[in-house]
Amino acid sequence: MTVYDVIDRKKRGFALTEEEVRFFVRAVADGRASDAQIAAFCMAVVWRGMTDEECFFLTDAMTHSGETIPCPRLNVLFADKHSTGGVSDSTSLVLVPVLAACGVHCAKYSGRGLGHTGGTLDKLESFPGFRVSLTAEEFEAQAERVGCVIAGQTARIVPADKRMYAVRDVTATVDSIPLIAASVMSKKLASFADVILLDVKYGEGAFVHGGEEAVRLARTMVDLGRRAGRRMCACVTCMDQPLGDSIGCCAEVREAIGVLRGEVRNDLSELSLSHSALLLQAVLGISAEEAARRAQKAVDSGAALQKLREMVAAQGGDARAVDDFSLLPLAEGRAWVRAKADGYLRVAATPLGRACVELGGGRLREEDAVDHGVGLRLLRRTGEAVRAGDPLAEVYFDPERDPAGALSLIEGAFAVGGELPPRQPLVYCTIAEEDN
Repeated sequence: MTVYDVIDRKKRGFALTEEEVRFFVRAVADGRASDAQIAAFCMAVVWRGMTDEECFFLTDAMTHSGETIPCPRLNVLFADKHSTGGVSDSTSLVLVPVLAACGVHCAKYSGRGLGHTGGTLDKLESFPGFRVSLTAEEFEAQAERVGCVIAGQTARIVPADKRMYAVRDVTATVDSIPLIAASVMSKKLASFADVILLDVKYGEGAFVHGGEEAVRLARTMVDLGRRAGRRMCACVTCMDQPLGDSIGCCAEVREAIGVLRGEVRNDLSELSLSHSALLLQAVLGISAEEAARRAQKAVDSGAALQKLREMVAAQGGDARAVDDFSLLPLAEGRAWVRAKADGYLRVAATPLGRACVELGGGRLREEDAVDHGVGLRLLRRTGEAVRAGDPLAEVYFDPERDPAGALSLIEGAFAVGGELPPRQPLVYCTIAEEDN
């Protein structure tokens, strides 16, 4: 068997065997498969698709193409949540402390932002001194002592996916449900979570634009997880406009803390608490109503906020920032974007995420530095009536950096029309443990 043989069979529409898939993935991981061959294989999958069996073979082979993360030696169930990416999506900063406050361990590996979407690790590094690189021993000890930990994965986790994704990104082969599902789930299954919640985004600010396509992706990933012996649930959620009202690292951390204080009530707080309740229901075996009550109580009592303080301190961060926002400074430059006409507002997520990158608050390449203080705050949302001159967003920028390009992107994110735009429900559907 050769790499050429596997590509040729997929090109001709044959279902690959487990042996063929594993052979190809090993060749990707050890360098025998060239970038050109990886591109050819991925394009063949885009055109020919994959059976459910093939998709599982691919996921499992990529999961074991490098190291897997050992489970902390605790006799408890671990919960995890994964989002497929969006703008102003800081749900992990709320959900993880809420779960820990409710007695559910959440030891989570997260990623950095790339492109127009933000990364959880970048946001956490807004806390002065916060460490995301932990040894396995540190990770395990914190999971036991605090009940929650968020850290970064090493390069040795799922190396085959890293290579394949880099090729897909430049060869127009990203938009394949089998390839997306295998990429996401191989990283989740290389970790140890017993119960996994997937937040699958759709809409203008997501890589999947249609709700039904997002449902197909969600069901595919749920099936992959269940085949691997994990308990799975998924939510398909709308990303037509930013989830929260703040975009940018320090700004989003401040907003997440506001949710945990019970001071911020918006789509971010609603989704964070509903996700928390879904995981509590799955892990603890309680009713939906009881799970929602416990999640809200964790916020109302201050227990979730205290867990955030404990997690930040345990990872070397300055936990005083939870209570003193001067330690989470915003950039000193200020500008306001205003409505240019009377009418009803429509807000697009992608240009706002791109504007944050333009300000220096995100990265286009992995090695790019991030300015944690830049960003923006939305003052109006989709469906609100505005008048010409009304402020729509407050922008925070480095005074030594020209914000003109970012301001142009932000202005383009706001459309004002004469008719009230339809707004999609925040949660399109939920796929629960008992669903087929």
